[in-house]
Amino acid sequence: MERKDRSNLATASMVIGIISLVAWLLPICGGPIAIIGLVLGIMAWNSAKHNKAVAGVVMSVLGIVATIINAAAGITMFM
Repeated sequence: MERKDRSNLATASMVIGIISLVAWLLPICGGPIAIIGLVLGIMAWNSAKHNKAVAGVVMSVLGIVATIINAAAGITMFM
């Protein structure tokens, strides 16, 4: 069985990771976007574009962390 090349997933992960670095300002949007980027990056980890997959995973994790911090700050300010 021939192994599929997942280079497109690596590129998508990197692009979505970049978007998640902006989308964290709205936790409702930032969380799901960053999770999608993380999943795509993990799926593309062994592709020909490994560096793009790593960049997508790193940016998505940063987006998740920023989203969690933003949500926690919003909850704290609300109380």
